[in-house]
Amino acid sequence: GCGGSDSGSSQSSPAPSPGDSSRMEIGGAVQQPAKDQAPTERQEIITGQVALTAGDPVAVGRQIVDKVDDLGGRIDQLTEQPGSDDQDASSSLTIRVPADSLTRTLDDLRELGKVTSVSITKSDVTMQSQDLDARIGALTASVTRLQGLITSAANTADLIEAEKALSERQGELDSLTAQKRSLSDQVALATIMIDVTTTDAERPSTGPDNFWEGVVAGWNALLSAIAGGAVVVGALIPWFGFVAVIALVVYGAYRLCRTYNTPPSP
Repeated sequence: GCGGSDSGSSQSSPAPSPGDSSRMEIGGAVQQPAKDQAPTERQEIITGQVALTAGDPVAVGRQIVDKVDDLGGRIDQLTEQPGSDDQDASSSLTIRVPADSLTRTLDDLRELGKVTSVSITKSDVTMQSQDLDARIGALTASVTRLQGLITSAANTADLIEAEKALSERQGELDSLTAQKRSLSDQVALATIMIDVTTTDAERPSTGPDNFWEGVVAGWNALLSAIAGGAVVVGALIPWFGFVAVIALVVYGAYRLCRTYNTPPSP
């Protein structure tokens, strides 16, 4: 049957013209040279880390969420830490955006705050994707053949054997299909981890730089000392009154004891 098909195909194929150098005849069939085949599309997994500072990290984090939604991406992780006396405000996000929108995403982040560091990594997974496609295609064909064998099984033993093989092939096919979906998701959406912290506050100078600043600093220090002393005195006044009362009671008791214990004069 295959021989007859090849023969028919050979007879129906037109002969190439003598001047056509872009074709070559192999086994009676006209084929295009390999150099005319489309190149394999490169597939990459993109991951990155971005650090930026802003006046309100929590608000900036929420703006990033809105921009990711506009790009058709998603948020895999979001942590917000409002500012307190013990620690500064911050936001931490893990975003997934379309790989072809990576440049736009970085530009949007630069508009929201001051980007202090950017790290982007690309991993080529073209061969891994092609291997998965080949294995999935082979298993799919095997599953189809086994399903045909089950339909045409002549006895129970053949049926059980075919169903067992089909179950194994189907399990392998489902596993490879899940791996392919995961890989395709990683290729389609870039993963970027973003840390947003508060803007570094200006540090106060360690001391005055000229005479007038020295005078002002000394005056302020004097006022602070007077105010602190007044507070201390105000806090000690009730204690002074309490101690004075106790001292008067003790002294009165002492004088009374001496009066009763003193012998009369002759």
